[in-house]
Amino acid sequence: MTAIHTLGELRASGYPIRSVKDEMRENLLATIARRETTFPGIHGYERTVIPAIHNAILSKHDVILLGLRGQAKTRILRSLTSLLDERIPVVEGCEINDSPLQPMCKRCRRLATEKGDDLPVAWMHRDERYREKLATPDVTVADLVGDIDPIKAANQRLTYADEEVIHYGIIPRTNRGIFAINELPDLAPRIQVALLNILEERDLQIRGFPVRIPMDVVLVFSANPEDYTSRGNIITPLKDRIDSQILTHYPQKVETAMQITSQEAWTERASKVKIEVPDYVRQLVEQIAFVARDSELVDQSSGVSARLTEPGAPRGHDGGDDDLPAPFRLRHAPSGDHRQSGDGVRGRAAGRRGRGPEADRHRGGEAV
Repeated sequence: MTAIHTLGELRASGYPIRSVKDEMRENLLATIARRETTFPGIHGYERTVIPAIHNAILSKHDVILLGLRGQAKTRILRSLTSLLDERIPVVEGCEINDSPLQPMCKRCRRLATEKGDDLPVAWMHRDERYREKLATPDVTVADLVGDIDPIKAANQRLTYADEEVIHYGIIPRTNRGIFAINELPDLAPRIQVALLNILEERDLQIRGFPVRIPMDVVLVFSANPEDYTSRGNIITPLKDRIDSQILTHYPQKVETAMQITSQEAWTERASKVKIEVPDYVRQLVEQIAFVARDSELVDQSSGVSARLTEPGAPRGHDGGDDDLPAPFRLRHAPSGDHRQSGDGVRGRAAGRRGRGPEADRHRGGEAV
């Protein structure tokens, strides 16, 4: 397909016109039929979150993921690009990725009239069709939707009601793609109002001027439930327009947590010293997070991120041991062999028996 460079060639190929949601739905059905993993690298959600996401995509819904920090919400949203076609045709040079078969903006309509079947076609990769924005109090409507560019209007001698004086925001520039907003409650209410038209009417309005450009974009969001009260809120009309609300959760089994930590922690390093860590040590590291999530001493509304155990995961090192936890530090003995220092496991054992430099620290039940 990428050998096609003009509108005439594209029409002759029989390329179909379909929306992004239809595209994702058909590709998901094909992926499921081939029994392939839809979200590689996501563990522990096989019977909870992933089926709910499948249902939302098959129903052609916009989605919000609700969950505490460290529950792979952003990773899931970024993984949605795997359900897009590898490449799609766009009008060459179009700021909002218009389809050559259905040009929407004024510039592309004019070019289509002038050049006909010779309209130049470019191909956009799936990774270029995903964009995201972290919601912060300083985000403006112009950032997301766009604004009138007075300099462009003056240079081209156009009125403010003309489409071609619009400076498009990040959402219209993601037309025919997926746009994600992280931490949605942090977005000011007046900015959330600007999303209503895009979610419901699927069109774009700039500053009340009579310019309406149809948008084909999938909007996905993430949010922490605690943010509804502590930092912000999602306005009711916006919540009504988000079709699917999916709750994420922390790993429910220690084995799943170990799998996540092994995947995310930096354990494989170029090193002259290799550290062998038994499974029970890895289990103890994960158990810390599980106990913390049930502890009354921890603010459960904030959660205990799955990333907590990554720095504690035993790992190889690049020659020095300053970055290693004390039980895993090594010192070079005069004979050239490696022995564990008094800070290590032997030193702790001696301390418990009252014969070592750490004896005082271990008395009184302070040992961990």
